[in-house]
Amino acid sequence: MDPYDCMLSVGRNIHGFISTEEKTYNKELEKVAKTVKEPKFRHELKYLCSAAELKMLEVRLQDVMRPDPHTDENGCYLIRSTYFDDLYDRCLNENESGVSPREKWRVRIYNCSDRRISLECKRKEYGMIQKKSCRITRDQYERMAAMEPVPITAENPPLLNRMLLQQQTQLMQPKVIVQYLRRPFVCDEGNVRVTFDMNITSSPSFDRFFEEDIDERPVLPRGQHLLEVKFDEYLPDYIYHAIQMTNMRLETFSKYYLCRQYNLRGYIL
Repeated sequence: MDPYDCMLSVGRNIHGFISTEEKTYNKELEKVAKTVKEPKFRHELKYLCSAAELKMLEVRLQDVMRPDPHTDENGCYLIRSTYFDDLYDRCLNENESGVSPREKWRVRIYNCSDRRISLECKRKEYGMIQKKSCRITRDQYERMAAMEPVPITAENPPLLNRMLLQQQTQLMQPKVIVQYLRRPFVCDEGNVRVTFDMNITSSPSFDRFFEEDIDERPVLPRGQHLLEVKFDEYLPDYIYHAIQMTNMRLETFSKYYLCRQYNLRGYIL
């Protein structure tokens, strides 16, 4: 099955036939999809940890991995992402049902800055993760978040055009902001990345995406955080043994799904 088959059907009329307009959109979406460069799929393991466990892991990892060079003086950076979904919450429902393959769309910034704004499409297929990304402007994000039309042009990155086409055909719209503080470690062997994602919160404040202080709500119990381990073909033994903890269990964890469950009022967003 073509990787984008699930994206190429934008609906049928009451007689079960695709209209001429829908066929045109499908052809355009297929054309855009073929121009997007295919990154490799990676393994991604997730564990829920306490603050004490993360501190012990930090001591172990500092001897076998190095901090990400893009962090601040404390070895961290703040990640804030606006997740998009269609009118029928397809991404949310596919996540809940465990559909494979499935995709999630988000716009991500670091440390509340608009210096680097990335549109990302994260695809999960048979337990493996593929992430595509491109740079967009602040104006493009703000218009997408406000559901205002953004022109599809040849100058746009192909991934952005694919997203814009989905906004037009499937009403992709902002659903929730996910924010957390990340402490990352990297290793060239195996292209390994181990991250501590702390203080995960959700927010509906799309119009204040670039402000430092936004309305937010914690989505995990106090003192509970997330450990993620990402690698290509293999995980070196010395890193595997360094991250082993007695009480740690492999989790199927989605920040987007969890943050959609709760908003500031305590119910599904």
